[in-house]
Amino acid sequence: MSSRHTRTVRGSALIAGLALVGGLATASPAMAAEQVELTAPALTGHYDVGTTDLHLVDDSRPDPWKPERRRELMTTVTYPAERFAEGPRAPWLTPRMSAVIDQALAGEDYLGLPAGSIDWASAKRRAEIGVPAAHGAPKPVVLFSPGFGGPRETYSAIVDDLASRGYVVVSLSHTYESAAVEFPGGRLETAVPPGEGPEFMKKALDARVADSRFVLDRLAKITKGENPDAEKRQLPRGLGWSLDLSRVGAYGHSYGGFTAGETMVHDRRVDAGINLDGAMATAFGYPPGSAYVPGEVTKRGLDRPFMLMGAEGVDENGKPLEHTHRHPGFDRSWADFWANQRGWKRDLLLRGGSTHMSYSDLQVVVPQLGSRVAPEKREAVIGTIDPRRSLAAQREYIGAFFDLHLKGRDRHLFDGESPRHPNIDFID
Repeated sequence: MSSRHTRTVRGSALIAGLALVGGLATASPAMAAEQVELTAPALTGHYDVGTTDLHLVDDSRPDPWKPERRRELMTTVTYPAERFAEGPRAPWLTPRMSAVIDQALAGEDYLGLPAGSIDWASAKRRAEIGVPAAHGAPKPVVLFSPGFGGPRETYSAIVDDLASRGYVVVSLSHTYESAAVEFPGGRLETAVPPGEGPEFMKKALDARVADSRFVLDRLAKITKGENPDAEKRQLPRGLGWSLDLSRVGAYGHSYGGFTAGETMVHDRRVDAGINLDGAMATAFGYPPGSAYVPGEVTKRGLDRPFMLMGAEGVDENGKPLEHTHRHPGFDRSWADFWANQRGWKRDLLLRGGSTHMSYSDLQVVVPQLGSRVAPEKREAVIGTIDPRRSLAAQREYIGAFFDLHLKGRDRHLFDGESPRHPNIDFID
């Protein structure tokens, strides 16, 4: 995540905390007297949703962080499910990942809660495990990449909802960069010690792009009737038929948004992408005078559709900041990308007290904690925006973007600002 301003520094603090506690994740947190039970928000699309995990091993690639190993990934495939199919709802977090997240978030530096205050482990997504894929025409495929160091599990609100709108969404955890990745059998691989500087960030970006391209290769095998899962666990019935790899999108939060754009530079299979509040540089140039190293997507732009969605924040002096391409002193990479982008483009601002982490599941989780979280901590994490309106707007504009560019279905949401979503400002 970028350190270009206070709200993203707060987001970076979360990821740093996740990385630090990753090695402790096998320990169960102390149980609080009364745990808060979490509920996932209802889906807004027409489809029920199924989900399955894939353990993928790239035998052709040494792991960039541990070269003595082959690169291996965990991905979650979330897809439109057959109507009336029934299966167990997927856990939001496994017990081991619950321990990682709880240790990172509970402390005084973040939410200020005693360990074990949140019942992460019993919370369920809206997706059901392993149910058959929906009948009918194959569905567009969209890759999702989390913020730097972030686990893929903490973005279920915008991943599951997109699947309910008729997309197969494949979310990635980037092994040894993500705070922790749980593999079959409960094996937990935690992040390598975080480095600094553009060289480290470029190494992470290159790994992410290679991961994304490798996942597309493995999805192609599924369409041919093969099972790329390392353990050969049974795939959901009809999954291969449901993948339309002639229509592929990518989106992500923070460094995941940068990943989406950079993947598009290197792989023309990706037709359209979205960056959710992520600088597109390996050195961000903020504060002014610091190093700036833009990505290839920033320098070259794209000839395919790409959308920027920014958030608000404040600098170290409390001055309001808006993440848009019109504020190059704030994030030069967005301004440079905008000037070089040749394909369809939009720049939207999530206004009304948003923060960098408004684009994560924290916007769903923190309001459910109520008065347990001090107002100043809540504001630091998810801002003052109405979380329901924020989530609704994100889901609508993400869905409408991919509907337009992957399905050819214009819902006219990009014709101008909508009174239904007053928190979305059209910058251009």
